[in-house]
Amino acid sequence: MPGENWRWRMLGAALHIADIIPPLDKYEGIIVTDLFNLADFKALVGLPCPPVLVYFHENQMTYPQPPGDKSVFQLGIINITTAAVADMVVFNSQMHRDAFLTAVPEFLKRGRDFRPRGLADKIREKSEVLYPGIKLPPYGDIDAEKQTNPPLIVWNHRWSFDKNHEMFFKVLGELKDRGLDFRIALMGDNFGMIPETFIQAKEKFKDRILQFGHIPLRKEYEKWLKRGAVVISTAIQENFGMSVIEAMMMGCVPLLPDRLSYPEILPEAFHGDFLYKNRRDLVEKLFAIISNYKRYEIIRIRLAQEMKSFLWENVAGGYDRLLERLATLR
Repeated sequence: MPGENWRWRMLGAALHIADIIPPLDKYEGIIVTDLFNLADFKALVGLPCPPVLVYFHENQMTYPQPPGDKSVFQLGIINITTAAVADMVVFNSQMHRDAFLTAVPEFLKRGRDFRPRGLADKIREKSEVLYPGIKLPPYGDIDAEKQTNPPLIVWNHRWSFDKNHEMFFKVLGELKDRGLDFRIALMGDNFGMIPETFIQAKEKFKDRILQFGHIPLRKEYEKWLKRGAVVISTAIQENFGMSVIEAMMMGCVPLLPDRLSYPEILPEAFHGDFLYKNRRDLVEKLFAIISNYKRYEIIRIRLAQEMKSFLWENVAGGYDRLLERLATLR
């Protein structure tokens, strides 16, 4: 099913998949994501059902909800029941696993009575962490294309409220007012809707923006990462951080919140330079990087090498072993 209409996927995809899936005796195992109601699916297809692995890239209990959204309780319950009936539960980071398991009992307290106990512990016993893989060309192929004079600042995240683009543009505005020279590449998916903040930024930074909008072609996207000097995240929600890993792998210097999954994916040796505590800390660290980018030349090369641990060729073995174990549960 196409990656769109995600709420309807959570509510109705099980009905569709149960209707079209071939006989289950043809399968050694089944893999689903957090955007799937596994309890409904199992009820629809009946027994026997092959062992099922659910991969949680996000979850609706800890995901910040837009103002006025009333669907969070129903969708959160779907995540909980899916994890409860799965044979294996896999998360994309340790931070996400911990946040999910902590959220389960707190979320269930919203129920008025007959709240289940010990459910988080049961899920924990069958859960583990496996990072997603990254596929990008090696760093050594792209160093000559780096744009550092003036430095190119990369935004390669979704244009959605949970990525906190308002803070990003306010920080850039402060640096502009302080007379710093820089350029901007605004990428990431906007799902056909451009937030007003981006429209205003397009006018405010019109002489500095070199790229504005989603880039559908992968190779073109990679070219912009190759040119990028700095990648910034101002996210209020992030369970892994694929976009910043891609940028770091291409030699971008990162500036990331000292929370969420970022302290986990960024090696500890780089925390002092590239994790920020608050908006003021971000402004000052970005000012220092843009003012003297050459100071970070060796550091970014080291960091790009560290990010190779996330390449598919380095994580695929973990997936192979996981799927072999899943098949043995039948």
